[in-house]
Amino acid sequence: VQLQASGGGMVQAGGSLRLSCAASGRIFSDTMAWFRQAQGKEREFVAGISRSGNTLYAESVKGRFTISRDNAKYTVYLQMNSLESEDTAVYYCAKGSGFFVRMVSGAYEYWGRGTQVTVSS
Repeated sequence: VQLQASGGGMVQAGGSLRLSCAASGRIFSDTMAWFRQAQGKEREFVAGISRSGNTLYAESVKGRFTISRDNAKYTVYLQMNSLESEDTAVYYCAKGSGFFVRMVSGAYEYWGRGTQVTVSS
């Protein structure tokens, strides 16, 4: 399984970006998630979506980010609105086989290479 994240870039604070994660195979039975890692910090959970469509968000992005999935296109999205400088990081998509969304990176077996998001204040 390969995951390819795209859609990152540079945006001013308050702006929006939409990240996409394209999987090489079917994802309808998997839990998908986005993590991020800022320079000098540990990787952290951002958002996840279960096979049934249940979602979970980190407190820091609730109300601003929305995760969604299109199983027919083998793609997961992360719509990011009201971006803040603290959102600057490399964003990774991940795929796990669990039924529930987990916030720990160890719950995910496959990872994409990441896409850089830079928010200028």
